[in-house]
Amino acid sequence: MNNNQIIVIDAGNTFVKIGVFTNGKLEGVECVSFDNFVGDEKLLSTYNYSNGIFSSVLSIEQNQLIRERFPKFIHFNNQLQLPIQLNYHTPETLGNDRLCNAIATWKLNQNNDSLSVDIGTCIKFDFVDATGVYQGGSISPGIRLRYQSMNDYTANLPLLNEMGQINLIGKSTKDSMHSGVINGINAEILRLIQEYEEKYNSLTIFVTGGDAKYFDIATKNNIFANENLTLYGLYETFLLNAK
Repeated sequence: MNNNQIIVIDAGNTFVKIGVFTNGKLEGVECVSFDNFVGDEKLLSTYNYSNGIFSSVLSIEQNQLIRERFPKFIHFNNQLQLPIQLNYHTPETLGNDRLCNAIATWKLNQNNDSLSVDIGTCIKFDFVDATGVYQGGSISPGIRLRYQSMNDYTANLPLLNEMGQINLIGKSTKDSMHSGVINGINAEILRLIQEYEEKYNSLTIFVTGGDAKYFDIATKNNIFANENLTLYGLYETFLLNAK
């Protein structure tokens, strides 16, 4: 590592994503489980140095482990100096991943309305207006939460783990569940995007998240895929707060 390198860490519900920025460019990304992240001594020795920032949506206990292993890293939160302003009634409840995505969209698309669509454990829409003010968005269950809920709250629907063939009309219970979840999410996202576009003429949309690969949303006009949007938001916040 050298002084021109910044480490950004996004500890999410599914895995921990580690990004290495060199002279402002994202040079590499590594994804590991939380246990490997805090327990792998080789990994710790590679990334544990003064220039870095981490964000987490994990428990208090897990966050404490991260702090102990990366004591010099900035802990991302909405009390830091941010590139955007917040117009959100409960900023203390705003997820760090949502806020980072909003920051990234603003920095990538300044002076224009921007929308991030994060398709992961939950599906999150986050809107920043052309003046750089975060206005809020929406949250709904993602793919696995929808499969899980159907199994949890019915007597006979199975728990599906693997993605099957997605058809409009399912010819079996499993196929019908796949159709309902995937086609339903796709319709939900496209309809919400349409409503945003009808309201904001200069809107640019960024799609991110681990499950974005199951949808072809980023093939449409003014919609860009960026699987590392959260990391870019962390990096921009580090630049404002590094001493």
